Amino acid sequence: MPPNEAPKQIKPKSLNDYLEVMSKVVFQSGMSWTVVETKWPGTREAFKDFDVSAVADFDERDLEKLVQDTCVIRTHRKLAAIIGNARKMIELEKEHKSFRKYLRAHGDFDQTLKAMRKDFKFMGPMGVYFFLYVVGESVPPHEEFQATYKK
Repeated sequence: MPPNEAPKQIKPKSLNDYLEVMSKVVFQSGMSWTVVETKWPGTREAFKDFDVSAVADFDERDLEKLVQDTCVIRTHRKLAAIIGNARKMIELEKEHKSFRKYLRAHGDFDQTLKAMRKDFKFMGPMGVYFFLYVVGESVPPHEEFQATYKK
């Protein structure tokens, strides 16, 4: 994605859409966007098209297969985080009756950011901002976000 171009927004139709966007954030952390995009077709296949139930059911053997799969970014901690994040999404969806309601349960952006950083792995401030923006949730203007959260 070119540096000054806003990411494309989506209208999530299911928890799977949220998981895919969040997984992109996880892989993007500390990596080139180009590498993530290049590996994305293999990543989508390896994670069963981000079927949240299937990913949540991955076990240690599945994780070890992913670590060996050259079609994905083979960072053990990130791969494990995606599996854990899928499980947490299912839990939060049950608790709040929908994942969208979970996202909106915190009040403002700052509270949502804190909650997501606590509930999910590899979700820093920029990742949460990107995630919320892409899934169509309210975020502060980018300049305001940068001034407040960039170190």
